[in-house]
Amino acid sequence: MAADDRSAFRVPRGAPPPSNVERGTRNPERISEVRLPGEVPRFEVPGWREQYGVVAGVTGRGEGPGRGFDLGLWTDAPVGEVMTRWRAFRKAEPGFEATVLGNQVHQTEVAWHERGQGWIQLEGVDGHATRARGVLLTVTIADCIPIYIVDPVARAVALLHSGWRGTAGRILERGVELLHTAAGSRAADLLVHCGVGICGHCYEVGSEVMIGCGLRADGPGPWHADLRAIVAEQARALGVEKISTSQLCSAHDRPLFYSHRASGGQDGRMVAYLGIQPLAFSL
Repeated sequence: MAADDRSAFRVPRGAPPPSNVERGTRNPERISEVRLPGEVPRFEVPGWREQYGVVAGVTGRGEGPGRGFDLGLWTDAPVGEVMTRWRAFRKAEPGFEATVLGNQVHQTEVAWHERGQGWIQLEGVDGHATRARGVLLTVTIADCIPIYIVDPVARAVALLHSGWRGTAGRILERGVELLHTAAGSRAADLLVHCGVGICGHCYEVGSEVMIGCGLRADGPGPWHADLRAIVAEQARALGVEKISTSQLCSAHDRPLFYSHRASGGQDGRMVAYLGIQPLAFSL
């Protein structure tokens, strides 16, 4: 990609940081994911399946015993139980031949995926992108923000895992750049949704988070950071016009979701997912 092309997708490094998390977002649309019927607890971004032919959502806690529908792979939960839940989740969205997941490291690496089959597991990756039908992108979350990106013109999608380090490192920018390079996407064509995660009221942070995310840390602290509002600000600066944020909070709505912060590190993990529907299942 030429330097002049890349500049259209970059937040100017010398630009002054916002004075607070609300400035500059131009009121992105606030929506609530809708609970889907079935035994697998899933919440879907409303309208995307019908309008754009993609499935976009997140699993929930569910009503099962213990930690419920925990899909965390790197926990002390019995492997057999976790894998049984993963199989049930994959069967809940038929037609996807491949499911992609990374061992996330809270950085900004985003991987491009062509067609695959089975379960594709990568190391050190916090985001995924594809143009292939039938490839389901997934990230695990329990407070961090899942960022869903859809280009209905180039028919490409990306799904990013954005905690405060990913937000500070501008993983959204990396995802948008990869879509531009690999699929020819333009920022003005993109839809960006900041999904279920911890809200600013519940996310109490230190000065390193505030400064890292370009926010002022006035006074003695602690402070509160709204990662979804920060990501929305970054998306707007990249030229994205269609931005939405979830009204659901993993901590406030803990009966429905998992929250690492609210549980003191004892909770399970949800899976955010995004994929282009196979032709046989498209509306």
